[in-house]
Amino acid sequence: MSGTIAFLGLGLMGAPMARRLAQAGVDLTVWNRSREKAAPFEGKARIAETPADAARGAELVCLCLTDAKAVEAVVFGPGGLVEVEGLARVIDFSSIRPDTTRDIAARLKQATGAGWIDAPVSGGVPGAEQGTLAIMAGGSDEDVAVAAPLVESLCARFTHMGPVGAGQTTKLANQIIAGCTITIVAEAVNFAERAGIDASKLFEALGGGFADSKPFQIFGPRMAARDYEKPLGTARLMLKDLDTVRDTARPFDAMLPMTATAAELLRSTAAKDLLDADISALIEMYAGVQKT
Repeated sequence: MSGTIAFLGLGLMGAPMARRLAQAGVDLTVWNRSREKAAPFEGKARIAETPADAARGAELVCLCLTDAKAVEAVVFGPGGLVEVEGLARVIDFSSIRPDTTRDIAARLKQATGAGWIDAPVSGGVPGAEQGTLAIMAGGSDEDVAVAAPLVESLCARFTHMGPVGAGQTTKLANQIIAGCTITIVAEAVNFAERAGIDASKLFEALGGGFADSKPFQIFGPRMAARDYEKPLGTARLMLKDLDTVRDTARPFDAMLPMTATAAELLRSTAAKDLLDADISALIEMYAGVQKT
């Protein structure tokens, strides 16, 4: 893409994604609700005062926001994208409900004519920093094709899954696997510790076997070391996604016994004030160690 790109939302995932675009020489405009998170982009990108200010004249507007409420506010709130004449396309990297995505996309289309691509990401902060994310997209063939060259610079895999909402549905399937896997990793680490095995050696010992996975190799060592610094993702965010899985599944009665168990374990971290800590702190719920 040769035009200006707007990137709205500079949190745990958004900031490293936007940095990669800036480093690639993209003509970038950024915005974040709290101005201090935009400060590191001084001299690397134009910092906008509102979402509408960021989006005016942009070839593509990227969103990477916490939840549906934040997306709604950025799109339809004061200074929102709905105020931008000639808005072309929006690609939303946030993880929100598929039905909410479809509703927001339809309302914005009616108001401005803009296309919408839902493109939630998987791979966590390391994937965002290294450009190795998996991104799954929902949208029209034309919109996805136009956005693809930019998106592919942020990821190792970009897959068009179907119409608007299909990306979010695919991300929910991803979160079932990731959320359940992380809780099982915590269970295995706790088991090893209580059985007298050095849990820090698990990740080498089991690497490459059937038990191996990215969540195992990334979060397992953090659990064994009780290292919750520089969060890679929080229990609150994963719980939001698993609760969305539950709500989305109701109309078609998909069985979710493992997802329900993982969600309740994550929910229990609130009792120890760990809901906003790194998700690796879930090990505390198995180990019974009080937060210090």
